[in-house]
Amino acid sequence: MKRLNEREIIDLFTSYIDDPLLDKVKNDDVVIFPLRNGLLKRMNKTSSMNIVLKSDMLVESTDVPKTMKPWQIARKAILACVSDFAAKGIRPYACLISIGIPRNYSRKNIASLAAGFARASKEYNVHILGGDTNESKELIIDCNMMGVTTLPDSKIPRRKGAKVGDLIVTSGKFGYTSSGLKIILSHLSAEEKFRTKSISSVTLPKPQVEFGFKLAKYFSSSIDSSDGLSSSLYELFQKSKVDFVIDKIPIPQDLTHFASLNCVKTDYLIFFGGEEYETI
Repeated sequence: MKRLNEREIIDLFTSYIDDPLLDKVKNDDVVIFPLRNGLLKRMNKTSSMNIVLKSDMLVESTDVPKTMKPWQIARKAILACVSDFAAKGIRPYACLISIGIPRNYSRKNIASLAAGFARASKEYNVHILGGDTNESKELIIDCNMMGVTTLPDSKIPRRKGAKVGDLIVTSGKFGYTSSGLKIILSHLSAEEKFRTKSISSVTLPKPQVEFGFKLAKYFSSSIDSSDGLSSSLYELFQKSKVDFVIDKIPIPQDLTHFASLNCVKTDYLIFFGGEEYETI
């Protein structure tokens, strides 16, 4: 029996839910839907207002290299949602965090998780207002984030919308995260400076989220890159129904040296990484 991939699982779930609003908002980085007029009147608001929601789950066995500390894991769980908001140019306001904690997790590790949540809350100006806790076989963190925006719908870029003649732009460089994972998991060789930079991009990613927050209203189409550059570009291409031509790839010199040292293709490191959390 064929195993379903993530997209097929999502499509199967949504096929059972008969809701016209779901049909309108599905298949994007965040869910954006308008407040109804009755609610706006009760709030004494005359302009349109959209509610923005995002949920992202982190699972230790698939999302966390052994070198990451609990506070880094907690920070990453929040960043994963923030980067999706950034791709749409909408600043998140608050979040709820549900967490499954293994029985053998020490008080010190739990305190470290709390410190990571606090750090991310301050770093990205997101209020953590509650959540749920439970026991689990491995660490699981589910972040549910929300925001509001008065931007008109035409100023919020979706995954569809790219047009012939558009330029493809990214908010940051690619290749360091995939290199860092290969150094951690496959013990590839690297010069010390490159090793530190690449591993840090995995354990303490610092994507240029302000790029999206400030410029997204000018985008025709956009997506967060956490699934990797190749997959993200394919998603934009598929939704927008236009061909993409990549004729000039920015390749950092130190990445070229690392690839040559380990007989790895630079294109592979750049296009087939993931969790860079940049905006495309």
